[in-house]
Order: sequence, then C-alpha cells, then structure tokens
Amino acid sequence: MQFNHVVTSKEHGRTLKTVMSHELNMSSTMIKRVKLYGTLEVNGEHKTIKYIVSEGDVIFASYDDDVGKLNSIPEVPILYEDQYFAVVVKPSGMVTHPTHGHLDDSLLTSLNSSDKALHPVMRLDRETSGLVILAKTGHIHKLFGEQKIRKRYLAAVYGIYDPLEGTIDLPIKRREGSVMIRDVCSPDDPKAHDCLTLYETVATDPELNVSLVKFELKTGRCHQIRVHSTYNGHPLVGDGLYGPLSVDNPCDRFPNAKELDEKCPRVALHAFAIDFVHPITNEPMSFTCDLPSEIAGLSPKFLDHLGSEFS
Repeated sequence: MQFNHVVTSKEHGRTLKTVMSHELNMSSTMIKRVKLYGTLEVNGEHKTIKYIVSEGDVIFASYDDDVGKLNSIPEVPILYEDQYFAVVVKPSGMVTHPTHGHLDDSLLTSLNSSDKALHPVMRLDRETSGLVILAKTGHIHKLFGEQKIRKRYLAAVYGIYDPLEGTIDLPIKRREGSVMIRDVCSPDDPKAHDCLTLYETVATDPELNVSLVKFELKTGRCHQIRVHSTYNGHPLVGDGLYGPLSVDNPCDRFPNAKELDEKCPRVALHAFAIDFVHPITNEPMSFTCDLPSEIAGLSPKFLDHLGSEFS
C-alpha cells in the first residue's frame, strides 16, 4: 500500500501523524505499521510521525500488506482489479468466508494468492450469486466502510406484486430459538432492527404466477430481501428457509412450487449491480453482471433479462 500526498495550506504546521490520520484516513494501526515496518518520507527524506509539515511538502508513505494479484479461476470471473481491491462474481454454492467444511474452497481462499488476508466489503450467502468487492488491505476495507455502496439484486419470486413497485419499510429480528431465521416484527420490539427495501417488478408470468423483481437495499440486514418479500406474500423461488416448501415457513398458495424449486435448486437471488466511489481516486464506479441461467430459465418472460442491460 502506497500513499502520495501534497500538503495543503490548511495542513501547514500539522504533524505527519495528524495528516496521515485526517487526510489519508489511516487508522492508528495502519500508522503504527508504516512507522515500524514501512517507509515514511517527506520530500524524499525519512521522517518520524511527529515531524511538522509545511505547505507544498510531498508525503510518501508505504507498507507492504496487500495480497498482490488474485488467483484466476474459471468459476469466479474477475470484473475489475487494481492494487487496492477487486470486483468479482461469486457463483451460487460457494461460501464467502472459510468455514468448517469449506476451508479450502471459499471465495477468499480460492482467490487469495498470498498469506495476507482478503477483506470482503459485502457478504453474500452461500446460495446467493453475484457481485462482491474484495479489499486487498484492512485500510481499503475501512475506507469502503465509510461510504454508501448502492446494491441491487434480482430475484424470482412467487406471485405478482401489487403495486408492481414500492417500498418495504418493516423492522426484522431473529426468530426466537433460531440461529438463522428472521421475522418481521413490531417497531416497538426491543430486538427490532430497522429495515428498508425498494422493489420494482421487471417481468411477470401470470401463467406460472412468478415474477422477476429488482430489489435495492437501503439497509443491510441478514436475509433482508427474503424476509421482506416472504412477509409480503412473495417468497423467493428455491428458498429453503422461507419458501413455500420450507420446513420453517411453509405455505400452500403456490401449487407449482415443487416444479419451479426443482428447476432452480437454490434461492433465486442474484446481486447484479453495484455503484460506489473508488476509495483512493474518488472515481465513480459501476458494475453489473448477468442473471444466471437457472434463474432466467424459470420463465420465458425472464429470458429477455438474461444479460445485465438494465440497472
């Protein structure tokens, strides 16, 4: 990780440590690592973090803590990569973090080519596919955490929303006695977490009674889309936790659920679009990825949206 910074008039007279913290947005841990193991120079000369800078000084700070170039594997397309982060497409069935039983085949372990850590900026459930940002250092991960990332998902749901687009503003909480299941709850519940989801119907198939719906998260709660859509009468196709055929949230309103769940044997949820600002260059960045064939193939009405031509 390298930083180059020209001291401005407002920073004149400050210590290097203050500029590194306030202007370069370095954590105290990162500053300590640069101090102990890296390089810290002003105008090409080594300086301590207590050095007082002047307007026009050129600060150079570096510390080797990134993972380098990611491994290239066929099942995980890399849409973008630079020295700071990468944007990849996680396939359904792959866990993001190493877990018991998935120590060697997680997204992080499969892509990491070094002994240093990758830092996922967002996490997708094992069955959910789509875009993930991987920060190459803890510092970049911290910078991503200080900005709003716009995230949009596509899901195949049972039924047809009425109205076709709108806002779901309902708090959720963990179900009593369950580690995984979440439920919509009263705003007065002491365990409630605010939850806001925007939805827009992209395509409908009245004959099959299914829809392709775009969701945009304004909050980032566990299972947010799945819980909100199920509560509104539109469980996701293939959802083993909240779907019509699930043990915990069964319903008999969709007689074709067995047929469709077999066509898409995983939750039909795909993170297809993200927008954010590059944490170092401040460049606006946007990425989209194709709707997987197992979701698009659920209905002929969905096939027009196999690609990522809309956001």
